[in-house]
Amino acid sequence: MPRKPIELPPAVARAFVRDMNAYFAETNLIKRDEIAIRQLVALNEYLGRRERPLRVIDVKAMFLQMRDQA
Repeated sequence: MPRKPIELPPAVARAFVRDMNAYFAETNLIKRDEIAIRQLVALNEYLGRRERPLRVIDVKAMFLQMRDQA
């Protein structure tokens, strides 16, 4: 079942985009994972218990979808 879009406050959305750009600029795979995990923690804190917690693969998929739309 597809998820509904996440509506984020502007500051959270800007941090997401900043980390997304850093993720794709980074060549070290471990550092890329650290960036994705940082966003995972931030998004799960924002979402709280309203939804099923996101996984790292979900954040990486969001990064790819956002990059492909730009």
